[in-house]
Amino acid sequence: MTRISIVGVPSSAASYAAGQDLAPAALRSAGLVEALTASGLDVHDDGDLPHQVWSPDRSNPLAQNVGPATESLQQLAGRLEPLFTRGDFALVLGGNCTIALAVMAALRRVDNGTPGLLYVDRHCDLNTPETTADGTLDWMGLAHALALPGCVDALTDAFGPRPLLEPHQVAWLGVEPLVTTPWEREQVERLGLSVTTSEALTADPAGAAITALSQLPAGALALHIDVDVLDFIDSPLAENTDCRNTGPTLDQVVEALTLAARERRPRALSIGELNPTRCAGDPEALPRFVASIVRVVGTALN
Repeated sequence: MTRISIVGVPSSAASYAAGQDLAPAALRSAGLVEALTASGLDVHDDGDLPHQVWSPDRSNPLAQNVGPATESLQQLAGRLEPLFTRGDFALVLGGNCTIALAVMAALRRVDNGTPGLLYVDRHCDLNTPETTADGTLDWMGLAHALALPGCVDALTDAFGPRPLLEPHQVAWLGVEPLVTTPWEREQVERLGLSVTTSEALTADPAGAAITALSQLPAGALALHIDVDVLDFIDSPLAENTDCRNTGPTLDQVVEALTLAARERRPRALSIGELNPTRCAGDPEALPRFVASIVRVVGTALN
């Protein structure tokens, strides 16, 4: 049986505010390691990277904390590379969605083929410091992976030759078109990117997953979920609280991810944008999410 290695990235440096840095500890406290072990998996907890808490970067307002955020991602790629070389499945606990770049960088170094990324997110994360005024890197990650114009060189070049990813290596699942920016829509059209909507995911989780997966290369696969893809009322987990009464339920997303896991080629699952303070009034939210992670990972490895 493939071993699962857990790596925590307790960082909110690239986020809108502090909070996501608490997610790895919260997931462990909710019994993640014990639940994975109880399901019969061979589990190794590889610990956490250094803790980073968001603070306003007034010297670089349009790409805040890009230095420490990039350093954390390089550390993560370095931590994951030997795990992938050994054949482990990586469960990466963010943190924010930029962690997907480090996962793909590590896979690129060890995979003989062309790895693919199934990116389950309400947002495309294709903005740049030139296209949005908030300066928050957590919805700019894939723009830097694709080396779009206007990106910050320090992050775009952090993992070797650019681009980190070619357009055909990424498929988005669960995107809400109303929250994409004009720039993002232009890039989707210009590059012919594969985007499956939130509406499609909610209506037919398995069918939407099949559509997204069909656009990816046949090699190793990384799964990434930003929990703001979820209906916030069903699962109040995300830093972004705007996602109310829209989008798929946790069960629907798990159905889609489980189908992807059955392909037997996923090498990693990364989790982003979970802020445990959001579910303080719903004590079952984190245990439900942990059970969902166990189901997806167990499908991939059993």
